[in-house]
Amino acid sequence: MRAVILASGRSQRLQPVPDKILLEFCGQTLLEQQVQQLVNQGIDELVMIYGDHNSESIQQIADKLTLKPKLVAQADLELGMAGAVQSLAHQYKDNKPFLLVSSNDLIADTGLAALKSAIDANVSTSYLLAKEVSEYFPGGYLKIDADKKINTIIEKPGENNEPSNLVNLVYHYHHNPKALFAKVDASVKNGSANDDLYEQALDALFKTENYYAVGYNGPWFTIKYPWHIYPMAKHIFSRYEPKIDPDAQIAATAVIEGPVIICKGVKVLHNAMIKGPAYIGPNTIIANNSLVRDSFIGANCVIGFNSEIARSYIQNDVWTHTNYVGDSVIGNNVSFGAGSVTGNLRLDEEVISMNVQGEKIDTKLIKLGTVTGNNIRIGVGTCLMPGITIGSDCMIGSNLTIDQDIPNNSFVKGENTLAIKENTKTISVRNLN
Repeated sequence: MRAVILASGRSQRLQPVPDKILLEFCGQTLLEQQVQQLVNQGIDELVMIYGDHNSESIQQIADKLTLKPKLVAQADLELGMAGAVQSLAHQYKDNKPFLLVSSNDLIADTGLAALKSAIDANVSTSYLLAKEVSEYFPGGYLKIDADKKINTIIEKPGENNEPSNLVNLVYHYHHNPKALFAKVDASVKNGSANDDLYEQALDALFKTENYYAVGYNGPWFTIKYPWHIYPMAKHIFSRYEPKIDPDAQIAATAVIEGPVIICKGVKVLHNAMIKGPAYIGPNTIIANNSLVRDSFIGANCVIGFNSEIARSYIQNDVWTHTNYVGDSVIGNNVSFGAGSVTGNLRLDEEVISMNVQGEKIDTKLIKLGTVTGNNIRIGVGTCLMPGITIGSDCMIGSNLTIDQDIPNNSFVKGENTLAIKENTKTISVRNLN
């Protein structure tokens, strides 16, 4: 079966994290994780749609894959999924059925198996995988007949207005691609909202072609906002067997509890503690008296003396020294000066909001720390307030309280005014007795 992976998204709602599909989980990018799952379920032909912004990275990933994909450039990124389908249509004229997959979604193997089973049972029919939900989710809902034939898709109908309990997942099996291509072309020509052009084409397609819903009630993880990254990391970790590489050096007084993956070249020094689930990437050092719990740490990091990393996702080449990093997403090549901390809980313990593309979004989380881009230096003693973001290529000065988002390429310093006058008090020597 041919699978087409949509990998041309620009992750605009994820900023300052650059590209969601290039995030690494347990040593592989999200895109590689998805390809592996598809191959395990019998996919034997692969197509990847990419954009100019990530063409080099996609090519590098493609070169590593055992199943070599056909790469297709999306001509117009503003058209979203519809633009991806149009670019696909220009490359493929054979009308071979294909499975269309979003690159930032992961489900359990049982979901793909159920979809494949339905396809094998009736190869001349098209199918959409649909998540069975018990509470409102702001997505596209499917209106279906008693036999699960899809009549329409309704985007974000609002709570208590749902036509069913089935939310559209982008695992779409198109038996007749030419019909899809024609509807997408018409949607692009006549549609009014770029984000929904593909969905508008689907809705028109349901009137002329037979599409059926395949229900799925297992786990579904997607990365839409930065706070979705940690749950994705935890899900992917759960698919691996715990393992400590024989090359790792674990001090006799170090404590390791729960499921962990500790990679080659890792050093865990005396009195350090790692409490799983935890992933420690190659050549990372967990220094004396440090605590890592429920966290996922990349390669070549130093979790320095007396640091605590809690419920966080940390990429490669990150250095800490006597820091607290909680409920945070930290990019590549980030250094925390001694004593700097990420605040992760409001004083009033209310839900934390985050600014996304100029809009304040309710994260529905009581605890959320800092989200950073890449290449950042944070000075000693600086406090980062809950829910703030720091863009890439920034330097943040010492002894500051950062309570607003910092854009890319910023040098941040504060004003410290010192009052110096004569000391008139005697300073005595302390008596230890």
